[in-house]
Amino acid sequence: MNVASSFNTWRKYRQTVTELGRMSSRKLQDLGIDRADIHSVARASVAR
Repeated sequence: MNVASSFNTWRKYRQTVTELGRMSSRKLQDLGIDRADIHSVARASVAR
């Protein structure tokens, strides 16, 4: 993996964490995501 690809992956991860972190607990619950799971969900989203 080159530097540009690594940076883009990290940027997508941070964007996902930020967006999920801004959601209310109720919205996260509707999506089936616990607030404690935000980082693992973000990691899974960029691993695809």
